[in-house]
Amino acid sequence: MFERLARLTTARPRLILFLALLFAAGAVVLGGGVADRLQGGGTTDPAAESSQAARLLDREFAAGRPNLALLVKADAGVDDPAVAAEAERLTERLAAEHDVQGVTSYWQAKSPALRSENGRYGLVVARVTGTETEADDTLKALAPHYRGSHGPVDVSIGGAAQIRAEVQDTSREDLARAEVIALPLTLLILVLVFRSAVAALLPVIIGLIAIVGTNASLRVITGFTDVSVFALNLTTALGLGLAVDYGLFIVRRYREELHGGAPPTTAVRTTLATAGRTVAFSALTVAVALSAMLLFPMYYLRSFAYAGISVVLIAAAAALVVLPALLLVLGKRIDALDLTRIFRRRPAAGGTAPDASGRRWRRIGEAVVKRPIVFAVTAVAFLVALGAPFLGVTFGNIDDRQLPKDAEAHQVHQVIRDGFTSRPTGELDVVAQGVDGKSRTTDIASYATTLSRLDGVVRVNSSAGTYAEGRLVQQPGPAHARYTTTGASYLAVEPSLEDVSPESQDLVRAIRDVPSPFPVLVGGGAAELVDTQDTLADRLPYALLAMVGVTMILLFLMTGSVVVPLKAVVLNTLSLSATFGALVWVFQDGHLSGLLGDFTVTGFIPATLPVLMFCVAFGLSMDYEVFVLSRIKEEYDRTGDTTRAIVFGLQRSGGVVTAAAAVLSVVLVAIGTSQITNMKMLGLGLALAVLMDAIVVRGVLVPSVMRLLGRANWWAPGPLRRLHGRFGISEGGPPAAPVAVPRTHRTEEPV
Repeated sequence: MFERLARLTTARPRLILFLALLFAAGAVVLGGGVADRLQGGGTTDPAAESSQAARLLDREFAAGRPNLALLVKADAGVDDPAVAAEAERLTERLAAEHDVQGVTSYWQAKSPALRSENGRYGLVVARVTGTETEADDTLKALAPHYRGSHGPVDVSIGGAAQIRAEVQDTSREDLARAEVIALPLTLLILVLVFRSAVAALLPVIIGLIAIVGTNASLRVITGFTDVSVFALNLTTALGLGLAVDYGLFIVRRYREELHGGAPPTTAVRTTLATAGRTVAFSALTVAVALSAMLLFPMYYLRSFAYAGISVVLIAAAAALVVLPALLLVLGKRIDALDLTRIFRRRPAAGGTAPDASGRRWRRIGEAVVKRPIVFAVTAVAFLVALGAPFLGVTFGNIDDRQLPKDAEAHQVHQVIRDGFTSRPTGELDVVAQGVDGKSRTTDIASYATTLSRLDGVVRVNSSAGTYAEGRLVQQPGPAHARYTTTGASYLAVEPSLEDVSPESQDLVRAIRDVPSPFPVLVGGGAAELVDTQDTLADRLPYALLAMVGVTMILLFLMTGSVVVPLKAVVLNTLSLSATFGALVWVFQDGHLSGLLGDFTVTGFIPATLPVLMFCVAFGLSMDYEVFVLSRIKEEYDRTGDTTRAIVFGLQRSGGVVTAAAAVLSVVLVAIGTSQITNMKMLGLGLALAVLMDAIVVRGVLVPSVMRLLGRANWWAPGPLRRLHGRFGISEGGPPAAPVAVPRTHRTEEPV
């Protein structure tokens, strides 16, 4: 296959470049408006009880489940006559708006839940109907007419609809800023690595093709299913990061062949037959890891799989087809425009300096294989210590606190958290089905009375009245009519607990354990968190089995060993556990919050984040594993000496892996500058995972463990060895008789 690919690229390189230009132009046009079609939710399981409750409420009770809150501030107090008159006017005006239902305010209901304890704030809650996109459009049209000063009151806007709208707007701003930061820094690092502006531009070109191509694919996917707005951030990060990975590996091998005396055409063919094979193998490994997220029903996680798989495959295709065509057109001009010449005293012949990186990694490899036990124990102890905080992890849901502190929705909900006795915007919904007219009032009253006695419940609103502490505190009236329809009723449970706290989750379980005289579904924010964790726990073993199993098969096909794939999985899991520990220490426990952008410490980690990070980071770590192993295996096949193969592999791949990790980390840190805490956690967490994997795992732990295992690294049962002999894939070709490796290696060109 790679021989045919080499013939294709070398035969018509300019035609390939022309077609690539057409593809990029078409992708820009098709994917230009993709951001407007993406959604801000998707963290819940559509089949979960809470999701069923939400759909039933939307269908039967359009006025239920408020997702819009107007926080009315009155310095004179909410009970002042002038304030009350203006607030009632705003309430009536909101109730008359198209696509707004279920408008309730403190001034109409006189509910203590809608009045702050200090009497300076009152709430108007309502539901904006329609899909997420329709609700966003409605809110965008309404907000300017209600936000701001209205005589004696000031109005701010909150609620789930406002949170979602602000998250989407902030995410777009963050993505634009991340691209402005990442692109120039990426180019600068590549110039320093390649020592040629021409060579440095090539991976950036591949990255841009991958990004615009993935945007176009996401635009197509949105025609069939929902896609999260956050998927665009992963597209940028992986598009640049993997393009640099693949570009570094291919360009380095091409320059190695070119400087060895091969003409450009031969150098390209050799590169594709060796490094190209490894790039294809690596891309397949990363895509498999990312595809594990397709096993989860939340479209938030599935969206990252859509984006990740697309960007990986497009980046690999561009690196294997477009990049060789560019190399052929450039020929020996690949080394042109050496911008680092002015910083060096004596340029080497041909315009390049000796490869100090290769010598450094050779010395590191020699030190590690000389004292493998010391390095292995030290590295493992470091990773275990870093991962220890993960034992105390607490999971939660994404809420308004992921927004910056000056965001309007964040400020509104912070006032509600600090100043209101209950959580009117975070109530739990208990939907009763099959309630006939005769038993409706009696049964609902009895059930509501029982629920109102549960710890953490302030009151229960139902069609039979409002109950608190086991007694009726408000007779049923016109305001309670919205809690019932023909054949169905719902009870709104107002908690005094934090919306996504462990206590609120315990309350959900307690409500579900209460015997009810009719079938019920429990929904709301805390119920969604409980269901999300249950779904993740149920699907995670299958996702891990698929990801790890397929990865081990691919690594076996590459190495012919069952030990090396098992070692790779164990070490990668250890490395990722350390990353999760650091994540808990920083974002859950609040250390370094001022240094990293003064984010809001919530005391929990979003439940979906570890799954997302594990799949992405596992794929990236396997990417580096393939790069390092390919050169180690190549040398072992040539010499039969594991120790020397380790040193050789580090010398040849260490510079590539660290340079690729540096560029990818820059991109991820740029993503980590996001004002949204969830994306800050993802960007900075993945950056830490990449750096730790490239430096600690690939540079120290892998070589030390392989040195301790010795020839056992390459063990496999006889039938599997024969299977690998027929179907195995390697960069270096078939094994040859062992030969001596001189202690002094020739100087190789810079990567």
